[in-house]
Amino acid sequence: MSAVIGGENKGHGQLAGYGSKAYRNYVLLALTLIYILNFVDRALLAVVGPDLVPDLKITDTQFGLLTGFGFALLYTAVGIPLARFADVGHRVWIMTVCVALWSLMTAACGLATEVTIGSITIGAFWILLICRVGVGIGEAGCTPPANSLIADYFIPRERSQALGFYAMGVTLGTMFANLIGGWVTDMFDWRTAFFVVGLPGLLVAIVFKLTVKEPPRGYTDPPKTETKERANLKEAIHELMGKPAFWLMTAGATIAAFCGYGISSFQSLFLVRTYEITAGQAAIWINTPVALSAAIGTFATGWLATRIYKKHPGAIAWVPAAGLTLSVPFYIFAFTTDSLLYAAIGLVIGGFVKYGYLAAQYTIGQGVVSMRVRAMATAVMLLLVNLLGYGFGPLFIGAVSDIFFTSGVAELGVAAGELARNQCHPAVVGQLSENLQQVCGQVYAQSLQTSMVIMACLYAVSGLCFLLTWRRLDKDMVDRQGEKPATA
Repeated sequence: MSAVIGGENKGHGQLAGYGSKAYRNYVLLALTLIYILNFVDRALLAVVGPDLVPDLKITDTQFGLLTGFGFALLYTAVGIPLARFADVGHRVWIMTVCVALWSLMTAACGLATEVTIGSITIGAFWILLICRVGVGIGEAGCTPPANSLIADYFIPRERSQALGFYAMGVTLGTMFANLIGGWVTDMFDWRTAFFVVGLPGLLVAIVFKLTVKEPPRGYTDPPKTETKERANLKEAIHELMGKPAFWLMTAGATIAAFCGYGISSFQSLFLVRTYEITAGQAAIWINTPVALSAAIGTFATGWLATRIYKKHPGAIAWVPAAGLTLSVPFYIFAFTTDSLLYAAIGLVIGGFVKYGYLAAQYTIGQGVVSMRVRAMATAVMLLLVNLLGYGFGPLFIGAVSDIFFTSGVAELGVAAGELARNQCHPAVVGQLSENLQQVCGQVYAQSLQTSMVIMACLYAVSGLCFLLTWRRLDKDMVDRQGEKPATA
């Protein structure tokens, strides 16, 4: 007998999915738009960085803290509770509230300035850090419920492609952050860019709530699938501990995020310092086509893996493994060439080939577990990916850049404390002595270049992790028809 949940016939859900095909596509577009906004808001800080860093007089390490750990700490801390709530709560409402919250906090970033309360003065850096923490709290409520919704709207054989389409939000969001944020920064200032990008999210939240339905939970699972109460965290971890493929994939995704978030956070600063262009020019001329190429690559590699999945299920792991490894020489070339054009070409190709792991991390993350712990598996993966990858990637690049800058200045005979990086900014470097200007010319850009090259090399380690994941898929993947291991 077909099960009936929430007034909907679940018996044929595994054959077609929830709602009409047109409506499912609309929901996927809506979820992808929200994911795009998610990354527009988080990537904007990196876009305006070349103007914000000297304006607020912060170091590369502090900037890495703002773009990475300052965002990721609360993002991951509230991710698990929100994922638990997504397993039983109203997922559309969760996403609506979270979109509104992170949009407001993004706009508030534009208000960051030094504040004096009585005898206590709070620097602009700390105000901006608080706002970034708020953005992270809001954005934590996006991906776990979105993945759970996609799993209930789309049948298993369509889910990988749907998740691949949704994953384009990462690169498309980065592209629009550069395209819009870069132009606004050059035309007005970095503060205005936060207002322009953040406030429209409030309207999107309202429209999403009014037009997207909450589907019955587990709607696309076969009617004979045994319905169980949701697993608690201990049970979820116990199930995951028996899935080496999950942990190998998570390690690969974490290292890829460590490299990717670090590089993307400092890419505009690298371009501005190395080639002496404006923040807007770096964003529009270079970062936008790089992000567009990465978006196309995300979809193309997801599509490729889906097309050959029937004959070679392991493609969901070895396709991203190949792409991540192949990206290394192109990134090294981009960060060492003296030509802006060649740097752009290297970044475009590197971005195109590496992002296949995004669809893989969700497909494998949900494919190795039973239905009742899907959202939790995603949350555990994202906790590690975001806390270790997103949290420490930008901080690593910033810290290494500052270390090379300090050591480079010392090697050139400048006493400690005599020259700060912000004094080397083109707008103020002319105020320095001729000797210090020469020192700036040698170490200002070179220190960050070296840090970027080191980071790019780590993509090869991520590729190795996905290659090892491939060897375990035949044992760890679950067949949704009977919740049995699938053949890879």
